[in-house]
Amino acid sequence: MKKNFLTRTSVVLCLALLCCFLWGSAFPSVKIGYRIFVIGSEDTASQILFAGCRFFLAGVLVILIGSISSGKVLKPGKTAVKPILILALFQTIIQYFFFYVGLAHASGVNSSIITAASTFFTLVFAAVLFHYETLTVKKMLGCLIGFAGVVLITTAGTAFSGGFSLRGEGFVLISTASSAMAACLIKRFGKQDSPILLSGYQFMLGGCMLALGGAMAGGQLTITTPLCFLLLFYMACISAVAYTVWSILLKHNPVSRICVFSFTNPVIGVILSALLLGEKNHAFSVYGLLALVLVSIGIIIVYRE
Repeated sequence: MKKNFLTRTSVVLCLALLCCFLWGSAFPSVKIGYRIFVIGSEDTASQILFAGCRFFLAGVLVILIGSISSGKVLKPGKTAVKPILILALFQTIIQYFFFYVGLAHASGVNSSIITAASTFFTLVFAAVLFHYETLTVKKMLGCLIGFAGVVLITTAGTAFSGGFSLRGEGFVLISTASSAMAACLIKRFGKQDSPILLSGYQFMLGGCMLALGGAMAGGQLTITTPLCFLLLFYMACISAVAYTVWSILLKHNPVSRICVFSFTNPVIGVILSALLLGEKNHAFSVYGLLALVLVSIGIIIVYRE
């Protein structure tokens, strides 16, 4: 009954779009967090501390949700130690160090579109490094079209985007590549251990390392309003809830049926950045809309059966 329920089109549509909304809302949430926690664009230590607190809490929530859904406390065995260490490096430490620093120097709209390149990085890594996929002409065409959108938003329309910044858009792109590597690694490690267990503990470990590094470098979070705690909890839920629900959908449905929804991530990210961060001129510029269309078409071509 549970499996049939989770394969219903209406259920898949609602849950997949919920995940994409949560992931898309991360971009304006981080920028709003910088504002209410009084974190400057050059205050890298505080940015990393902020990221560490979020992901440590996210890890706690993932383990809690996974334990409740499975009916037992999720505890890592000996075989899970090495995968957790490797995943913590790629999925949290590298990815979110570059993401949080990059987002402080790039717009939410640019970052939303650039991170959609994760779909194409994942495909290339899966085919070339892990041999999970076969690079067909159709998939390569989708990758080229999608990357054209990323190149457009980062190099064209300087009047709207402010041009390409290594520490801004460049760091976000490095973060995206690390995210794709983590996706391939968790598929490999997930054959032996629960993906939810691995992700929960790597979030906790990676978040702890980021928080300690940020604190030791002099970072600090200034609590200016109770909204600070609410935002931090919401951002932890973005990772915990979205990852758990997405994993459950992938378990009961073909990968292509679920991953095609990922084209809505940049759309939602761009819309929310425009509404919440006042980036309407950039989001709805010719370059912004064309880049969004190219990335979305590329993802659909790659995953469409």
